[in-house]
Amino acid sequence: MDKHHHQHLLLQHHQHLHHHQKLSLAKSSRQSCSEWIFRDVPSDITIEVNGGNFPLHKFPLVSRSGRIRRIVAEHRDSDISKVELLNLPGGAETFELAAKFCYGINFEITSSNVAQLFCVSDYLEMTEEYSKDNLASRTEEYLDSIVCKNLEMCVQVLKQSENLLPLADELNIIGRCIDAIASKACAEQIASSFSRLEYSSSGRLHMSRQVKNTSGDGGDWWIEDLSVLRIDLYQRVLNAMKCRGVRPESIGASLVSYAERELTKRSEHEQTIVETIVTLLPVENLVVPISFLFGLLRRAVILETSVSCRLDLERRIGSQLDMATLDDLLIPSFRHAGDTLFDIDTVHRILVNFSQQGEDDSEDEESVFECDSPHSPSQTAMFKVAKLVDSYLAEIAPDANLDLCKFLLIAEALPPHARTLHDGLYRAIDLYLKAHQGLSDSDKKKLSKLIDFQKLSQEAGAHAAQNERLPLQSIVQVLYFEQLKLRGSLCSSYSDEEPKPKQQQQQSWRINSGALSAAMSPKDNYASLRRENRELKLELTRLRMRLNDLEKEHICMKRDMQRSHSRKFMSSFSKKMGKLSFFGHSSSRGSSSPSKQSFRTDSKVMERTCASTD
Repeated sequence: MDKHHHQHLLLQHHQHLHHHQKLSLAKSSRQSCSEWIFRDVPSDITIEVNGGNFPLHKFPLVSRSGRIRRIVAEHRDSDISKVELLNLPGGAETFELAAKFCYGINFEITSSNVAQLFCVSDYLEMTEEYSKDNLASRTEEYLDSIVCKNLEMCVQVLKQSENLLPLADELNIIGRCIDAIASKACAEQIASSFSRLEYSSSGRLHMSRQVKNTSGDGGDWWIEDLSVLRIDLYQRVLNAMKCRGVRPESIGASLVSYAERELTKRSEHEQTIVETIVTLLPVENLVVPISFLFGLLRRAVILETSVSCRLDLERRIGSQLDMATLDDLLIPSFRHAGDTLFDIDTVHRILVNFSQQGEDDSEDEESVFECDSPHSPSQTAMFKVAKLVDSYLAEIAPDANLDLCKFLLIAEALPPHARTLHDGLYRAIDLYLKAHQGLSDSDKKKLSKLIDFQKLSQEAGAHAAQNERLPLQSIVQVLYFEQLKLRGSLCSSYSDEEPKPKQQQQQSWRINSGALSAAMSPKDNYASLRRENRELKLELTRLRMRLNDLEKEHICMKRDMQRSHSRKFMSSFSKKMGKLSFFGHSSSRGSSSPSKQSFRTDSKVMERTCASTD
């Protein structure tokens, strides 16, 4: 009972306040009217507008207003004394100005009231048909000759017209102001451009760099002024500007300013605002910051805007993805609790857009440039995005809810030639293996296949060779390519004129074939892979020692060359080189294992290496 009683008291209180407001408005109307109407002539008609009563006289009203004249004429027999004007545009305040005009009392027409007066003159039919220089013609003249010459005043009139629709549109108040704003903005940009023209040293006329690099200068002071408009009118203004040829950079700057103002209010029209801004974005790239596009995309995901809106943003972002940062890509997921922390699907669609854009660029450049040229802009962008994607993969990898298929989807979104170095991809895969230790062997192999072990740096290769989270087959591949790199370093130290010993070539072939067989045979049993792994590590250790010996001999030879250039030096040089054996002697023709002599020489190092393997 107490609750219902309390609600009843509140309702009575609100009704009392509403009634009191009506009385106050009526009282203030009577007081204001008594100041300017004829005091010695009693009122013969009362006009009611929005609860406010105006005690006036029929004669001055019917002489200017066709609507009031018609109402009085229709009730001539009953001698009407009170008229209620429903839905009068501008309310009681605007009617008071119209009544003053009927009485011949001067007041100022401004950009703050001209729209209301224009609409009320149409409502009351205050046209030339009933009186010369009536309110309709006076307000229209002010609109055309004063307001439409000034961009700021046009914006003010549009703002006032928001509450006068659709009448303000039917009277072409809005259309005139929009056309005036677009024409004025375009003209000011042209004038500013002409003012920045300058002659070069050769006598040619060109635009100064300040105009080219700065979108906020050059007649763009109106950008913030437009931000006060409601979204529907703002859209019409920008479309008119586009048609008039206003620079895309200026359109983009205006959209950024408008979004920063309106999207911080958290209004119920936020979804409409985002969708409208996206439709207004210029078709040209780089006219708005990519961080702004990502901000719009986040809002679009949260607000569940139309699919076309989100796809348009994803396409625009994809066309300039090389400008993005990792923070841009980390779009939070706003779905159910079991979903990933970040929105993976959206990022994948962006990457697909980027890849397709890159393919189109390559086709266009094929006639002039090589499509795989590392210096082409599309290839440079591809390298940047590849690094960005690897960083993104490393960021999302620890997410326990991230399925393997989604991780693979992002990793494989770019073509193979996008990555010149696989260190970042290897790091991301290692983080995923660390966070998802329950993966099956087949899933681990799927991840490992993404890595090109030939494209790992020395540090990443050394880490991968000792990484127990990788499949054993992958470790064998790492060791094999590590061996090839070491041999390449050794061979590069030989003179081009000195042929390789025949026995060494045979040994090299046998080692290559054995390791390659292990790397290319996925069905080998576990014991065989471990044996190959151990043998490769032993071979790597021995090669490192041979490389150190060669470097020491090279230093001694340089020192000898500085002391003497005699034939004795050349003889000793030949003897020393003959003593060096790059790969040792094979104990059997079909085996790739090192000889017993080499094993005894490097036994201490090998024991340490094998201990880590076992």
